Amino acid sequence: MPTNPFLSGTSRMSRRNFLAATGALSLGAALTACGGGDSDGSSAPAKPVSQADIDKAMRTPTELTLWTWVPNIAKEVALFEKKYPAVKVKVVNAGQGTPQYTKLRTALKAGTGAPDLVQIEYQAIPTFTITDSLLDLRPYGASALESTFVDWTWSQVSGSDGEIWAIPQDTGPMGMLYREDVFDKHGIDVPTTWDEFAEAARRLHRADPDVYLTNLAANQVAAWHGLLWQAGAKPYATSGGGDITIRVDDAASRRLGAYWGGLAKEGVIGVEPDFTDSWYAALNKGTYATWLTAAWGPVFLSGSAKATAGKWRAAPLPQWDAARPSSGNWGGSTTAVIRSTENPVAAAVFAQFLNSDPASARMFATEQFFFPATKALLTDAEFTGDAPAFYGGQKVNQVFADISSTVNSSFQWPPFLDKAATDWTETVGKSLADKGDTVAALGSWQQRLTAYAKGQGFTVRGS
Repeated sequence: MPTNPFLSGTSRMSRRNFLAATGALSLGAALTACGGGDSDGSSAPAKPVSQADIDKAMRTPTELTLWTWVPNIAKEVALFEKKYPAVKVKVVNAGQGTPQYTKLRTALKAGTGAPDLVQIEYQAIPTFTITDSLLDLRPYGASALESTFVDWTWSQVSGSDGEIWAIPQDTGPMGMLYREDVFDKHGIDVPTTWDEFAEAARRLHRADPDVYLTNLAANQVAAWHGLLWQAGAKPYATSGGGDITIRVDDAASRRLGAYWGGLAKEGVIGVEPDFTDSWYAALNKGTYATWLTAAWGPVFLSGSAKATAGKWRAAPLPQWDAARPSSGNWGGSTTAVIRSTENPVAAAVFAQFLNSDPASARMFATEQFFFPATKALLTDAEFTGDAPAFYGGQKVNQVFADISSTVNSSFQWPPFLDKAATDWTETVGKSLADKGDTVAALGSWQQRLTAYAKGQGFTVRGS
């Protein structure tokens, strides 16, 4: 089955796509493999581990294995090992996104070879919680960190019964990067609503047929989900007992489909695949006047479109309701502990330290250029005050920090993301590329997902 790219926050360091489409198994097999939170099948958290037992575990010589694709993470690991010298962390790059998840599922099925901890993107968490593969971190003190992180990130790592499946590491709240010089040349104001954006797209393309206001990639299911998120859509919702709600063809989704499908059919936006050589070339020569992207986009763009230095600026996404600012998220990762670990205490403490320790969190922001998940960094004057020359001295981090506070906390992901991504590309994405009927394509996507979920043993609601 082909996969679709879900671009991770770490992608801003290069032109590589970090895939996060994940696999699913039948619900029956999943329920056989898992029992909730305890061995008797209940979802109640285990008894909290005492501080004395935590201190003892952290003084015991231990080696942990972390699977991650984060470059140069040894620097953050060194901070942990300095504080807890008895615990050593072995870092393994088992692949980026999908390749890592595939290896992890193979190891879990075999019962051997799985790491203690794993980097996992927000959207992939349900794929592994449904098989009971992740450790609930509540007994190890993780609940105390809730106020450390942006609210919506905490809801992304939390289960329906209060479980804490991972610790947030970085994020990708969505905004708009735009060419100020192109806007000025054509007398276009920065659009604050989607109606204004559509009119600007038509006006710009009439004035210069070689330029489009933006490109909505027909292969970019991740961006589509981010736009769904911003629009207030709730395409997926799971509950106990094998129920799943699928609404990718509801009113909010159809509004999005009619809007973007209409602009594509008019020919006033581009629809070429992104993160390709031609897409990079188009950015450099000014074919696109905006890029609807995430908080990792500014650093990524500055390395990929160097010919346009000084011409870009940042702004929030245009809004459906200007009185109620909203955004979605695209990208970002967490650190989760695999339930089969033989060292749950040390692994849980490491996951928490790695992402919440002020020095470690700051290092991710300054060394790997990750966009922060901690409230402290998002309000830190040194971070938000950065004014890169590529953006004409604009405080771009401040723009996206403000956007982060508008991301809705209720968005959920399905436990079969790979199927959702593949079907989107073959229906909705194809309709954009073909300049066809995107609203009708949403119906096809809904039908495909509904049939698949039922085939996997789910009771589907909302279809």
